Amino acid sequence: QIQLAESGGGLVQAGGSLRLSCAASGRILSINRMGWYRQVPGEQRELVASITIYGSTNYADSVKGRFTISRPNAKTVNLQIISLKPEDTAVYYCNAISPAEINYWGQGTQVTVSS
Repeated sequence: QIQLAESGGGLVQAGGSLRLSCAASGRILSINRMGWYRQVPGEQRELVASITIYGSTNYADSVKGRFTISRPNAKTVNLQIISLKPEDTAVYYCNAISPAEINYWGQGTQVTVSS
């Protein structure tokens, strides 16, 4: 069982920056991939960025060049965001996938970008 805790969300003006962090805790043997998703109420949750234990990264086209995912250790994933846009407003969820392909989710952190 893995618990994920996100932090770093908030209200930011367009063009501003945020740094989101996610820390995994609990009984952890291995986490193959960690990432960030975002969701607007009533809409589908979408992948923002992900990173494997080997450092391979993947980004949504809409965030390339503005979002940077990093994994300083096997249980932590960060998302550095610059040049925020109003359309980035969403609840951002940390995600982790075990080698057994079990998905774990954090409770989410709200990011609101004002114009």
